Amino acid sequence: MAKKQKTIPQLLIQAQKVFNAWIRNRDKDCSCISCSTGRVEQAGHYLSQGHHGHLRFNEINNNGQCVRCNLYLHGNLINYRSGLIKKYGEQKVLLLESNAHKVKKWTRFELECIINQYKLTQC
Repeated sequence: MAKKQKTIPQLLIQAQKVFNAWIRNRDKDCSCISCSTGRVEQAGHYLSQGHHGHLRFNEINNNGQCVRCNLYLHGNLINYRSGLIKKYGEQKVLLLESNAHKVKKWTRFELECIINQYKLTQC
């Protein structure tokens, strides 16, 4: 019997889980990008995935955050931006912000590629 194919929404959830785990692993030895003191426990988006879906899997837009900044301070975005500039430089942050308003519909192929890419590169 053939294995049932996952739906696009199921693939999106799986891709987000794999990608977030990769971000947390990448930033595990760093402090929270927003407050510089908290322990990295989550993968936080600078530009939200709800309003900026095409940046959902962007490595610059996603960084390790503590729970306090990501959840209770809703990203602590002013300080997040300062942390991004320190980490990546002002030009990359301005480029990220200038591409903030695109619409993206993820395909099955793209999501499967993201899952495979970030699953394979996890430590």
